[in-house]
Amino acid sequence: MSTQNQKVAIITGASQGIGAALVEGYRKLGYAVVATSRTIAPGADTDVLTVQGDIADPATAERVVSAALERFGRIDTVVNNAGIFIAKPFTEYTAEDYAAVTGINVTGFFHLTQQALPHLLARGGGHIVSVTTSLVDNADSRVPSVLASLTKGGLQSATKSLAVEYATRNIRVNAVSPGTIKTPMHPEETHEFLAALHPVGRMGEAGDIVDAVLFLETAPFVTGEILHVDGGMSAGH
Repeated sequence: MSTQNQKVAIITGASQGIGAALVEGYRKLGYAVVATSRTIAPGADTDVLTVQGDIADPATAERVVSAALERFGRIDTVVNNAGIFIAKPFTEYTAEDYAAVTGINVTGFFHLTQQALPHLLARGGGHIVSVTTSLVDNADSRVPSVLASLTKGGLQSATKSLAVEYATRNIRVNAVSPGTIKTPMHPEETHEFLAALHPVGRMGEAGDIVDAVLFLETAPFVTGEILHVDGGMSAGH
């Protein structure tokens, strides 16, 4: 069972793919985890508390933070992993697309981070890390991605701004910028095309992103960093 000395991480988008792998990664690091997504189900691990909810709804952020404090008594890390990607030509995006992408990618980040930060400060420090996309820095005509760049690019800018704002108060703020990762989000028939987008010729694995996030978690002199884990996409094509 968790004790007051055990660190606690909140992880969004935690039901599958990168999020589920992050839950496992933080547990191996010894953290208790509050895992949230719309469809997440309780598991057998008593040090993983699951909270169902749409992260685009501000009330979900309140419930997640309250649940973390009630069960574990503290918050040390927030991992803003939840994200949605819709690839369409710019003029084909609908109002519903815009609302969905901005809600999860930006509104969710804003409310959860804002709700959790006072509790990190109360403990004398903590870590906020967000998962973005390499397309922010390296647009690709084969993958139309304006809404991803608009929202995840905002997270990258916010990462640097928050890192500077809270640097003297022992709050570190970082981001991991992935290439295309092999998750249930990408049907098998798209894998060959997606692999070819990366100079290394393959898609990434969820474990590649977990390794990057955990590196940042355990790197006390690193803040304001956008760590590209993208098979060389950020280097060129």
